[in-house]
Amino acid sequence: MTTELIDSIYEASFVPELWPSLLDKMADLTEGKGGLLLSVRDRILSWTSSDSLEDSTSAYVNEGYFKRCGRRVCMFQKAHSEFMTENDYWTEEEFESNETYNEFFRPRGLGFSAGTGFLMPTGDAMALFVERNLDRGAMEKNYVSLLNELRPHLARSAFVSSRLGLKSATGASETLSKLGLATVLLDSVGNVIESHNMSDEFSGHVIWGAHNRFRLKDKQADTLFKEALDTQHQHSDSLVRSFPLRDDNDQAAVVAHIIPISRSAHDIFTNSYALLVLTPVSSKNVPPVELVRSMFDFTASEARVARGLTSGQSVEEIATSGNVALSTVRTQLRQVMEKTGCTRQAEVVALMANVSLQR
Repeated sequence: MTTELIDSIYEASFVPELWPSLLDKMADLTEGKGGLLLSVRDRILSWTSSDSLEDSTSAYVNEGYFKRCGRRVCMFQKAHSEFMTENDYWTEEEFESNETYNEFFRPRGLGFSAGTGFLMPTGDAMALFVERNLDRGAMEKNYVSLLNELRPHLARSAFVSSRLGLKSATGASETLSKLGLATVLLDSVGNVIESHNMSDEFSGHVIWGAHNRFRLKDKQADTLFKEALDTQHQHSDSLVRSFPLRDDNDQAAVVAHIIPISRSAHDIFTNSYALLVLTPVSSKNVPPVELVRSMFDFTASEARVARGLTSGQSVEEIATSGNVALSTVRTQLRQVMEKTGCTRQAEVVALMANVSLQR
């Protein structure tokens, strides 16, 4: 996956008017017609789309089809952490008889898509779809795989854009204020330029030093944080951009997200390098796979391993239920431990058991 495309994704975080062109790039990548991003926060729906789908998306929302359309509901019900096509959640008979597709999509020459949902611990919910012309046919697996490579970056970018209401702000202070989250703006060496909403809930996780320097109290998280800053412009599944901060009882209390300041976003954040966003974690329920992945940069298979352990499954049972080799699951477990800063399997279980979705 090209660095340029991923940089474009993070650029759109703070410049939401770039989403239409970004959605076009994703459609070009997968032989689609265009894309759309829908965001629900505090029961308020916002959306943006490729120019080619603007009229269709407007009708989709304003004529009530979005509320009646079952595809996003199916995605969230499956708690899946990947892009999905219609064939992943409907039988052929269900798909052919789907009311929304027959009344809305097919008459407009549409009818196939690859889509994914993002659920964040703050309660923000987003859905992103790449739409295809009806006569082009269903999205092939190789194209879905390409979209899945982009998914962790899309999740962070869509989250920030959603908090901004898909509207740009004119300066750093206004942007951070509109986000309404605990944030720390950093320069290229990790010094603090500006911070917002650092209440006691969050400031206790940060140790402030002289000359605008700071570090995270959780040593494991601080190591992941420094690695994330050092590799801002590298893009790989093995790199971590979202990770937990533990409290004094070794329980995950906060999730940190590193958002690179990319390209034209520098016009808003002068001399800035990255934004650290902190979101709270509630407790006690086993998290859905999608939420876990969005918070900890897991691949889909790593998220399933983490959730399986939290549900009480052994590594052997996870391998059997997933029909994969035991050695594969053990490798995925090691990757989960690296991405969460855990050193033992029991730590992973304790951490995951502490995370749930604030609805």
